[in-house]
Amino acid sequence: MKQQDIPCILMRGGTSKGPYFNAVDLPTDRGELAKSLIRAVGAGHFLNIDGVGGGNAVTTKVAILSQSDHEWADVDYLFAQVAVEKELVDFSPTCGNILSGVGSAALEMDLLPTSVGETPVKIRSVNTGALVEAIIQTPDGTVNYAGDASINGVPGTAAPVLLNFMNVVGSKTGSLFPTGEAKQIIDGVEVTCIDVAMPMVIARASDFGITGYESREELDENKALFERIEAVRLKAGELMRFGDVADSVVPKFGLLAPPQEGGAVAARYFMPRTTHPSYAVTGSICTGACLLVPGTVAGGLANLPQESPAPIKIEHPTGAIDVVFDYSVTDGEFNLKTAGLLRTARKLFSGNIHVPRIYAI
Repeated sequence: MKQQDIPCILMRGGTSKGPYFNAVDLPTDRGELAKSLIRAVGAGHFLNIDGVGGGNAVTTKVAILSQSDHEWADVDYLFAQVAVEKELVDFSPTCGNILSGVGSAALEMDLLPTSVGETPVKIRSVNTGALVEAIIQTPDGTVNYAGDASINGVPGTAAPVLLNFMNVVGSKTGSLFPTGEAKQIIDGVEVTCIDVAMPMVIARASDFGITGYESREELDENKALFERIEAVRLKAGELMRFGDVADSVVPKFGLLAPPQEGGAVAARYFMPRTTHPSYAVTGSICTGACLLVPGTVAGGLANLPQESPAPIKIEHPTGAIDVVFDYSVTDGEFNLKTAGLLRTARKLFSGNIHVPRIYAI
């Protein structure tokens, strides 16, 4: 079988991992692009044995980069969530963890020049339109991956990547509350349907019969929980104007509980058919906003700072994720200026992924 060689960089971005491509090396047709990504990752097998995926939704993610024609941005970032056990690709969400590696990958691909010291990379999310500035460490004019920064869910330390998110309220739907309500009842459960960086359905863990402190493994074994979550999510997807979301990962799902370790809240994030091993970056921004906006299901659960910018610590299965919100609430209206957080990334290898020629350009 003849194969097509497609240049890529395999990177860990935050607590996720996957191949990063230059758009010029991939098909422009979405259908053909999806076929190439399915074969590259090895989707359709629980181990992704015939590709570079890792058998988990956080290791079957793809970033596709290109120079941007946006007046503010340097780089366009198209995210693709490739399924694990099905031959499916979802282009509707974005991923903030994979975003953590976009700035470094863009510099490695020479999509923009590198400065000495630090290099700011202005990124436009093609999936949502969000604008994000990533500050990349480039002490000698090349990307540095070594450093003392650490994030929960990743062993060891690495160079810090600072991310500042802008224009993320109503990222996919155009409104903070896509249903028009801060909270509502779906299938007998009170939920908040909210869209900040990532559209989510958020509820209290206790209303789903769990504490909210369970491990990822405990939650993934609870099939009844996932059946109930999916039933609510499907109905919420209709109410949020996404239509039938049975084959989509949007909206994501989050369950909240009071904090145990000094944070603002304890939370579990669902992708949506498995539990996230830690917490998604965009999910943390949406969850933090849910805590700060009056009238949501988070009312009475969270331990919140009174100042702005407000540091919000979200406790998750492997530790916590910290997000700083520069925001205001005037007459009940939530205004988010920026949401910032620290991540790390590391280049794992660079070279070519080999894809059967019938699936590639």
